[in-house]
Amino acid sequence: MEYRQLGESDLRVSALALGTMTFGEQNSEAEAHAQLDFAVSRGVNFIDSAEMYPVAPRAETVHRTESYIGNWLKRQQRDRLIVATKITGPARGFDWIRNGPRITREHITAAIEGSLRRLQTDYVDLYQIHWPDRYVPMFGATGYDAAQERDSTPIAEQLASLADLVKTGKVRYLGLSNETPWGVSEFVRCAEALGLPKIISIQNAYHLMNRTFESGLAEVCKHASIGLLGYSPLAFGWLTGKYLAGPNTRGRITLFPGFGQRYAKPNVPAATMEYVRIAKEAGLAPATMALAFARTRWFTGSVLLGATSLAQLNENLGSAEIMLSAEVLEQIEVVHKLFPNPAP
Repeated sequence: MEYRQLGESDLRVSALALGTMTFGEQNSEAEAHAQLDFAVSRGVNFIDSAEMYPVAPRAETVHRTESYIGNWLKRQQRDRLIVATKITGPARGFDWIRNGPRITREHITAAIEGSLRRLQTDYVDLYQIHWPDRYVPMFGATGYDAAQERDSTPIAEQLASLADLVKTGKVRYLGLSNETPWGVSEFVRCAEALGLPKIISIQNAYHLMNRTFESGLAEVCKHASIGLLGYSPLAFGWLTGKYLAGPNTRGRITLFPGFGQRYAKPNVPAATMEYVRIAKEAGLAPATMALAFARTRWFTGSVLLGATSLAQLNENLGSAEIMLSAEVLEQIEVVHKLFPNPAP
């Protein structure tokens, strides 16, 4: 397993990380602990969670993922692991979280205390804002609509409140998720202007059918030394090729239809067929090719894996040493030009 410095921090994270949003919905606590044990045995040192997990989010299961991790974490050597979690922003509603989550000082304090209690740890290594407090287009929306702007907590105030968590030792480093180039730039500007902690990472979707990060965000993050934590590297399972078998295929998209909207686009099946063809002709599993592609981009800090079985996790972790040939990469670019970002 390769380890990489994450942004301007002393965190060296495994190039493949364990995402945990299935813990508590698709996976029992015993299965969650088995995944954690297996991932660590294969060199994974980076575990990512969120206060709103598991997915699909609902009041009956909220916070369950962190609790499962906490019951496992208390038996581990804490300083050998990098644990990340997220505070929920207001983008999706979720009134069962703090009567409607926001990124204010009051909400930040309540959220971190709850996460630390459930995780059974004194600190988290990386604390991320899950969604911006302000309006941004997301989950398949591709255009910014100024008419949807709403009242939001100024970024300087958010950062000042988060800085207090760093000062008290409850959080080591700060990160963002589902952010835009302007948002990243503003967090960096405020940190420099006010002498506050600088963010070290951004957790956004990145995969063969959503390479939008490569335009504005890649440039911003390069100059600001911010690492990408790429989520959904298999496009919710599409890049394994399994959904080509038909609409009744069992998977997250069929289990949770609301989360499949960003993939319900005209060119997704056609692009998937081409990527699956390239992988098979190269003697690779489609998932292996997709994960190797995401892992080897110059801006990637770590790729977040999500699995519902040890067999899936084993296959995904097997991509850790795979390097794609120049020929495969050239073929991928041909498909990308034919079907650019079909699932943004």
